[in-house]
Amino acid sequence: MAPVTPLSASVEQQLTSAISAALPETTDVDPLLRRSDRADYQANGILALAKKNKANPRDLATDVVAHLTTGEVIKDVEVSGPGFLNITVSDKAITETLAARAADGDRLGVPLKDEPGITIIDYAQPNVAKEMHVGHLRSAVIGDALRGMLDFTGERTIGRHHIGDWGTQFGMLIQYLIENPDELSAETDTDGEQAMSNLNRVYKASRAVFDADEDFKERARKRVVALQSGDKETLDLWQRFVDESKVYFYSVFEKLDMEIRDDEIVGESAYNDGMPETARLLEEMGVAVRSEGALVVFFDDIRGKDDQPVPLIVQKADGGFGYAASDLTAIRNRVVDLHATSLLYVVDVRQSLHFKMVFEAARRAGWLTDDVTAHNMAYGTVLGADGKPFKTRAGETVRLEDLLDEAVERATAVVREKAEKVGLTEDEIVENGRYVGIGAVKYADLSTSANRDYKFDLDQMVSLNGDTSVYLQYAYARIKSILRRAEGAAPAAHPELELAPAERALGLHVDAFGATVFEAATEYAPHKLAAYLYQLASLFTTFYDQCPVLKADTEEQKENRLFLCDLTARTLHQGMALLGIRTPERL
Repeated sequence: MAPVTPLSASVEQQLTSAISAALPETTDVDPLLRRSDRADYQANGILALAKKNKANPRDLATDVVAHLTTGEVIKDVEVSGPGFLNITVSDKAITETLAARAADGDRLGVPLKDEPGITIIDYAQPNVAKEMHVGHLRSAVIGDALRGMLDFTGERTIGRHHIGDWGTQFGMLIQYLIENPDELSAETDTDGEQAMSNLNRVYKASRAVFDADEDFKERARKRVVALQSGDKETLDLWQRFVDESKVYFYSVFEKLDMEIRDDEIVGESAYNDGMPETARLLEEMGVAVRSEGALVVFFDDIRGKDDQPVPLIVQKADGGFGYAASDLTAIRNRVVDLHATSLLYVVDVRQSLHFKMVFEAARRAGWLTDDVTAHNMAYGTVLGADGKPFKTRAGETVRLEDLLDEAVERATAVVREKAEKVGLTEDEIVENGRYVGIGAVKYADLSTSANRDYKFDLDQMVSLNGDTSVYLQYAYARIKSILRRAEGAAPAAHPELELAPAERALGLHVDAFGATVFEAATEYAPHKLAAYLYQLASLFTTFYDQCPVLKADTEEQKENRLFLCDLTARTLHQGMALLGIRTPERL
């Protein structure tokens, strides 16, 4: 089915034509159309156009109105104040547009991009042989939501989980395992907690020996050299640590209700062989220079203490490579081999300077261009209720699994309170508790602008009131309940009917879904989609309070209001799905 033109776009098109007729010599005629409390839309562009053309704004506004044709779409236009246009669309246009959206399945009339690109999203980057903690939450949740939104617009996304699977700590771990070969012997095919328990035990034991025994420390350092040079025994043991960690990673991501594909886990080790080539190219191009034996990139605008330049170290004086080399090699791979048009990094805001330097170095090398862009989706810190970085009472970083388990436990209690009234079975209570708990954690994150810190407050997250995922999920479940109780009446659009104010407000907001998704995806701003969905649920609540559905005055009105209910539910469901949040049918 063909995409559906939003009413705002139809109104804007007619306004643009009318302005062009009133100002035939003017080429830039943006009417600056916005949703309005005074009417359906307000055009604010007349004032700027009048100033540019040395005209009286109110006279120009009146002239523009004279060139507008009211009827099918635009019902009424009023000149307001110094030259604003207040525009009301027809009830028939609202209902017909919504009917076209309803006929388009899951896409709801939302078009695909004309020229989609390939976006590589670097997100959810845990470390091998280490537990995931609350700091890993935002990268995973934000990255997954961005991927959902971009996919929906038609963009091709490729995930990259740049896991920490290389470096000096592996010399310590592998050497310990060689000397204590039975330490990773437990079966962990599917048990993530057992896998992490094994890894934790080995890590702590190896660290204790490393810190206490100088001879072992030296053997561990030699083992790093063996790893980097490709020694088979060393690589085989390294692979065991990676495989064991993946079992654990998958168990955590399953709790987060996120799909992580194995072929998209491409850690630092994958770029090891390409780093010497990256260094050579950067030096040959003059992007990087030798300084005190190291290969570095300098930047005029990045300076540290005593106004000295802060370099990006590509290769250390001892020949070793650091994060800059692997990140630049990853950019080369993603642009040259994967043909990326956009690179999106979902990383902690504290890494902003590092990525600023990496992107600039890549631009100088010609790997990033006007046609290939990179964006650092820097996110803020998860705070506790006290406004300080989220820690346990003992002052330790909170394990991600513990946090998710508690969220599900709290949410299950909330679901259980209403379960008897709805008639939920115990299995449904458990399943919905998981969806509500995980949804609450995700929504609290996604409803906040990513670059801001946010407070992790489970009591607020699982509240039925306010801007929470639970509020949206209950709105969806309420609509599904209404549809089940319709006693044979089916949703059907009736464009001939007059709409109540609450029906109009809800309908116009539903119509804006596609535009909102595109805006949120283009700006990498999932909080804008979250805000849209919260307002959608709020407008539905007002509609339900003011407009009887099952006890409507006529059968046609009942069918039309059921139609509004059904399309609102489908929009809520699709919008929440893009954010990675489930919407249970009964709550």
